[in-house]
Amino acid sequence: MFACLHAPGNLTLLVECAAHFSPLIEETSTGTVVFDVRGLERMFGTVEQLAAAITRRTGVSANLALAANPDAAAHAARGFSGTTIVPTGRESAMLAPLPLYLLSGSPEFARNLDLWGIRTFGEFAALPPLGVAARLGEEGAHLQRLARGAGQRQLRPRVAPVVFREERELEDSIDLMESLLFLLSQMVRDVCERLRFYGRATNELRLRLKLERAPDHTATLCLPVPILNAKVLLKLLQLELNERPPRAPIERIHLELAPVEPRTAQHGLFFPPVPEPEKLEITLARIRGLVGAANVGAPEILDTYRPDAFRMRILTPSKETNLPLRPKLALRRFRPPRPAQVWCTDHGKPTRVFSRVGGGAVSACAGPWRGGGDWWTPEVWDRQEWDVEISSIGVFRLSRDCLRGLWLLDGNYD
Repeated sequence: MFACLHAPGNLTLLVECAAHFSPLIEETSTGTVVFDVRGLERMFGTVEQLAAAITRRTGVSANLALAANPDAAAHAARGFSGTTIVPTGRESAMLAPLPLYLLSGSPEFARNLDLWGIRTFGEFAALPPLGVAARLGEEGAHLQRLARGAGQRQLRPRVAPVVFREERELEDSIDLMESLLFLLSQMVRDVCERLRFYGRATNELRLRLKLERAPDHTATLCLPVPILNAKVLLKLLQLELNERPPRAPIERIHLELAPVEPRTAQHGLFFPPVPEPEKLEITLARIRGLVGAANVGAPEILDTYRPDAFRMRILTPSKETNLPLRPKLALRRFRPPRPAQVWCTDHGKPTRVFSRVGGGAVSACAGPWRGGGDWWTPEVWDRQEWDVEISSIGVFRLSRDCLRGLWLLDGNYD
């Protein structure tokens, strides 16, 4: 026997009510839950008494249906008001008055039955099964079995999300790093064991320390690869806490690890050996402690036309791709750019360039390419760029800062 509760907008209350009677609960929609009540007659008596107990426990106005299979119970709860008990063997007769849209078939299925003049479960169930299968295919045959109340399947029980966290309430506050690391080692090891049991690793670690008469101290470690090594995680936490120690004694420790799929890598036989990601992350954490987190990582180009605009992001492994080898013209930038004196025509086209790199007449040029931005900030910029060929020297990138009226050689082309 299966029970179904239907009350749109009250999914949380329905799940709490169903959990009081069974651990096997299926959320069929945002307002419908089906749960297994087989064997509960020994505790509550008859089916009618069981239905009355479920109704009292619900706490909201909901439709309740009990049937021998989950689909029949769900259709009865969605189609009939109040409490409905579908006797075993009479599912087809009980469901016959229900409207056909409760079957939730495809648009093609609904259009065909509408053309045939079929409106209810009973009318659809009365059609010859072979003819339905020939004209509507596997979907039609399956939905006809549901219309007859003959569906047989197992519940797809909801699985509560597993949270990998540990929390310790301390009897006495601690202010020594050794005591804190001792407690953290136990907590990290316990959470890693749970991750290993579920076949998961972690790429993010969140630590929150409740301090005595001070704001909470928080730390978040974002890892470039999934890790399941408790010693590595503890070492990363130690380096983070050494760089930013708590400002007051600690009263409570909250640790949470984000679960992800573990890392799988197949290394080639002819590739040079590389350091393990865990050891590399510890090394990078030590470097961040020396030079600052903003100065360690991989450069990422920003979505702007401003020259040399980039930021540092966390190092992440990238898959090797076989890119086609094509000859490219490379620009080798001067850092810093070289000041230049430029003679131009009346239309602003460069004709002669002199700088420390060299100078001469411009034999060919392309441009200008105009760019600007960040006008709403103090770092506003506005510039023009030219590619110029200076006789007997080479090809250079020439730019003009329109705000300051300065000419600069940005680099030369190979």
